Amino acid sequence: MGATYDGDYIQEPLPSDLQQSNVMVERNVLLKGLQHPFLMGLQFSFQTTHLLYFVLEYMDGSFPEPSAAFHAAEIATALGNLYSLELVYRDMKPENILLDRGGHATLTDLGLCKEGIAMDGTMHTFCGTPEYLAPEILQGHTYSPMVDWWGLGTVLFEMLHGLLQQSGDVQQIINAHLKLAAAVSSAAQSLLTGLLERGCSKRLGWIHDFEEMQDHAFFVSIN
Repeated sequence: MGATYDGDYIQEPLPSDLQQSNVMVERNVLLKGLQHPFLMGLQFSFQTTHLLYFVLEYMDGSFPEPSAAFHAAEIATALGNLYSLELVYRDMKPENILLDRGGHATLTDLGLCKEGIAMDGTMHTFCGTPEYLAPEILQGHTYSPMVDWWGLGTVLFEMLHGLLQQSGDVQQIINAHLKLAAAVSSAAQSLLTGLLERGCSKRLGWIHDFEEMQDHAFFVSIN
């Protein structure tokens, strides 16, 4: 895999000479032939007239299904608890899911929660991260707490596939056909299809909320 280095990790623009220095430091470190299992290794590098490419080790990024089921069940439980308090989360994404010392998932960054919303309530504020937003939000429609179950679907898809369900292009999220890997079990495919249903009234969770997650075959091994 080739990726351009464009200084994305820098919080503000830097002078070009400092950017060049940062790039060369990274290149020099990578060229040391790092062999540690928890350090990224460089396969090779090359450049064009305008771009420098670092070809790094391929990292699959996906979880085994039992691990994905474990973490997804904990996230679903957290959402179920929020709903019981008439709170809607609205900011589901991997960056907002932390793991504690025991390996348990914890939802954080509650600043976009909406208070006082029952399961049949609606909202209209556009908020969240586009790659993980439900189609109804992206289309500017009023929306219900069902947007969080879509968000869980996008995170679970990423856990099982190692990549986003869609690239973040609005039209792809709204219109593109859901493509699931053949290696994903039938139970996982059923859950993802239900969570990533574009019609919110057909989405898993619409009728019985969290109970529909508890009863799903994908979570049969989870107490």
